[in-house]
Amino acid sequence: MIKKRRRLNWLINILIFIMLILGLLLVFNEQLKVYSIEQMTSHTMKEMNREQIKKAESAKATYEFDKVKALSTGTVTMSMISGYKVPTIGKMSIPSVHMKLPILKGLDNNNLSLGAGTMKPDQTMGKGNFALAGHYMTNQGVLFSPLKNVGNGDYIYITDLKRVYKYKAYYKKIINKTDVNWVYDSKGETTLTLITCASPTEGEVDRIMIRAAYQGSGPYDSNSAKLF
Repeated sequence: MIKKRRRLNWLINILIFIMLILGLLLVFNEQLKVYSIEQMTSHTMKEMNREQIKKAESAKATYEFDKVKALSTGTVTMSMISGYKVPTIGKMSIPSVHMKLPILKGLDNNNLSLGAGTMKPDQTMGKGNFALAGHYMTNQGVLFSPLKNVGNGDYIYITDLKRVYKYKAYYKKIINKTDVNWVYDSKGETTLTLITCASPTEGEVDRIMIRAAYQGSGPYDSNSAKLF
């Protein structure tokens, strides 16, 4: 009888412990996710080099925006387990909102867990409409969340570690997720388009879209590298 009671108490204690752990995970889930994203982003930016970019430029990629999933803790964890093995093709920076992110080839969920993904194949910096997508998070400093505070006249920089391409934001609009025309090239225009969800709510149909005009380019050197 005493043994059964001890066993029952042991099982109850184990159950309480498990529930406590699950409760803590639920409470700190968002904080852990944000921390992990920041670590992956920082690591990818620091370790990026031209050799990686050359290899990534010929890598296969998916551009199916409708298959992009909400950024879950599971997706972030899988990205970390993979050892940050993502096709990095450059960096982006928006100084006015303190935003610095790696640019990845394609819209793979692993790519979007740590940076900005290109929205169509064969995009070239400084030519046509260079379109990028990223996740909006509840934390305003993570991934594409700072786009909410970008205004007309703000400068946006992208680089392939050979040259730095400068753009100036001139148009910001809330669009529907089905309005894909903003991604395509416009004849005679050299632009940059940034797109993210209008809120962190799963199933959000609205998108924040920012269009920026090309201002020119310069060499990537020790001075311009400070932008990133």
